[in-house]
Formats: sequence, C-alpha cells, structure tokens
Amino acid sequence: MRVAIDTNRLTDLFKGDADLASYLGTCDEVWLPFVVLGEIKAGFYGGTRQAQNELLLSRLQSRETVRILYASRETAEQYARLFAQLKRAGKPVPDNDLWIAALALENDLALLTRDGHFNQIPQLRRI
Repeated sequence: MRVAIDTNRLTDLFKGDADLASYLGTCDEVWLPFVVLGEIKAGFYGGTRQAQNELLLSRLQSRETVRILYASRETAEQYARLFAQLKRAGKPVPDNDLWIAALALENDLALLTRDGHFNQIPQLRRI
C-alpha cells in the first residue's frame, strides 16, 4: 500500500495511536506532503512540546518507507482542476487540503485523513 498522510492523522500518530502506527508499518510507502510538514511544524512552534514533537518527526522521517512529497508542475494542474471542480459544485475545500489532495491524486496515493471535506473529491481514495 502507498499512502499520503494528512496532518490530523500525523497528529494522531504523535499522540500514540497504536493502530495507526501498526497500519503504517505495513505500508510500502508513506508520503508526507510538504504542506503537511509545514502544518505540523507550525503546530510544533505554537505548542509546548516542540522538542519532543521534532524528535518524533525525525524518527518517522528516518524510516526507510517514509518520504517527503513535493509539488511539481503537474501538482499545480491537479490543484487547478480540483479547485474548478469544487467551485462548480459549490463545495469548497481549504487551500492547503486542495494541495494535499492534488499531491495524492498526482502520485496515485490513498490519503489517510479524518477530514470529511475530502469526501467532496470522489476521485480521491481515502483511508
């Protein structure tokens, strides 16, 4: 299984979600979208456990199966198509989440998330 992880699920992992950790251990590839990395680090800076959370993130990133997912020209195309699709449907999604969805679609990844607004994107596989 190849997955991208959303910020809320990464937070769950750092809070000790054993089932999620076990699931991620079975994945062939776990991708951290650059947007998720920015959101999680912003949370670290605003919180009281920055050092502990940075250590958890470092340990996760050191795993052989975990990589950072960056945007490309195709990501921008995916983003634009999603934006137009959702605008026509009258179902907007926050910009950062559009980037996450665009990255997952471009790279044929399932998205681990708890955010219900991703349900507005039927072509996106969610876990």
